[in-house]
Amino acid sequence: MITKFKNGISSKISLIGLPILAMLWVGFFWGTTWIASKEGVRYIPAIQMVATRQFLAGSIYIIYFLTTKKPWPKGKQWKTIIILAILNFTFSNGLSTIGVKYISSGLGSIISAIFPIWVVIISFFKGEKIAKLAVTGLLVSFAGICVVFYEHLSDFLIPDFRLGILFSVTATITWAFGTLYAKKKASNYDPYFSLGFQMFISSLILFTYNGATGTFVSLVEIPAITWFAIGYLVIIGSLVTFTIFIYSLQHLPPEVSSLYVYINPIVAILLGSVIFDESLTFPIILGGAVTLLGLFIVNKSLRQSRKNMNILIK
Repeated sequence: MITKFKNGISSKISLIGLPILAMLWVGFFWGTTWIASKEGVRYIPAIQMVATRQFLAGSIYIIYFLTTKKPWPKGKQWKTIIILAILNFTFSNGLSTIGVKYISSGLGSIISAIFPIWVVIISFFKGEKIAKLAVTGLLVSFAGICVVFYEHLSDFLIPDFRLGILFSVTATITWAFGTLYAKKKASNYDPYFSLGFQMFISSLILFTYNGATGTFVSLVEIPAITWFAIGYLVIIGSLVTFTIFIYSLQHLPPEVSSLYVYINPIVAILLGSVIFDESLTFPIILGGAVTLLGLFIVNKSLRQSRKNMNILIK
């Protein structure tokens, strides 16, 4: 009896432990992708780098699932895939990568983490009631962002810096819309297969933009360090970590699986200061911590709202 009890406890711990490790993996390695993106856009246009990354990753996903004879999307599923490809990969991933060309990777990662705030704001304009806790979180996050930007006030006089901030903030808004749309129109087939199509479709859109504007660098002129950055983003950032991310979503409660959002900026800021000598000052550390605290409060409010809704449904 005791042996069975111990084995049961051990199996439960292992089942919990693996998803937790998956969440930590996502938090750390998606934090490192900001560094890879910063390096990648040094020598080629950001849109070209994003398009190349998504084309390679999307193609690998699609080829793999075709060999396993997975059923293709049907009917309205294609509409969902195309919309998510535009929101999450063409705009959100594309714009955030352009943004990091003009601002530090640490600053870009902090801005990217505020997308839950837009989820609350969008929900408010859709007629949903905002809880007091969510409002508190919004105010705390806003205060944190103000502290972060205290040292960058003079930088707003620089056009490229303003452009980087604009692209980065817009990327968080489109990601919020994509998040809400994905919850509403969740596909009823393999999410990994859907992810591959989203990346591939997005890459075609971005390559079309490159061709129409003539903003691209010949493949033979791309330096080895850029190809290394792209390869890292494809293998670690897209194929491995996206797969692990979906696994963590499937095996952890939302309040735990979302913790990666708080790890990403910490990793990006620390690595950015070491690799690119980006400034790591007290206002950035304090403001980043306050911003993440506000996001934690917002996420807590969203979780409470979901629980209350489930209780009402039952």
